[in-house]
Amino acid sequence: MNFNNKTIWITGASSGIGKALALRLSHYNCQLILSSRREDALESVKQQCKNPEQVAILPFDLADYNQMQPIALKAIQFFGTVDILINNGGISQRSLVIDTTVEVYKKLMDIDYLGTVALTKALLPHFVKRKTGQFVTVSSVMGKFSSPLRSGYCGAKHALHGFFDTLRLEHEKDNVKVTLICPGFVNTDVARNALIGDGSQQRYQDESTQNGLDVDVFAKRMLKAIKRDKFEVYIGKTEVLGVYLKRFVPKILHWYLLRSSVK
Repeated sequence: MNFNNKTIWITGASSGIGKALALRLSHYNCQLILSSRREDALESVKQQCKNPEQVAILPFDLADYNQMQPIALKAIQFFGTVDILINNGGISQRSLVIDTTVEVYKKLMDIDYLGTVALTKALLPHFVKRKTGQFVTVSSVMGKFSSPLRSGYCGAKHALHGFFDTLRLEHEKDNVKVTLICPGFVNTDVARNALIGDGSQQRYQDESTQNGLDVDVFAKRMLKAIKRDKFEVYIGKTEVLGVYLKRFVPKILHWYLLRSSVK
């Protein structure tokens, strides 16, 4: 994969990982489509890009998953095609199961799972028709194992793996590629924006996220994985070892998480 002469659509592009990806990609000879709910923030990111005239903004809410067909059509119309969709938009959670309302779980699934699935399905016929395209979905190491306070978030991320692994198998014949990106802790506002049990935002940074990878370092490593058409990659610090502990010695991971200070 070479990013030059490609049209790349990024959701969750107004801040954090999405913004860092946009700024890095703007140094290539490519076209960008930036999406999130906040049009003003997207416009700010666009103006920070190296070639803002090669950047289109398309604000929408992933929670409105029944409206993705016209959104995908509009994205295609900007530059005539979309070559890569980076499914980065989403929200996190920090609350105990016993304290979390079902409405919070529904919101997490609506945004992190159904919104992403619906957008992917809306763009899939375009990829199939052209016999080329790449879906890049930002999951989490929490999509491979679980930890306290993230039950709904883990559930949604686990579900993404099931869906996209199937999509990859079904559309290998159409040259449609799928890359799942599993971040560990990355220093963004994801913890501040995370939902707590009653549906309000946590509004403060947690220590693990604060000490996570610098977002620009993460974006650089993520783009390297996309270029190489990786199936699935884990990007972080020592927390990514949890993926392998879960696979080979799950009781040791369970023991560690019970005693861990990770919040």
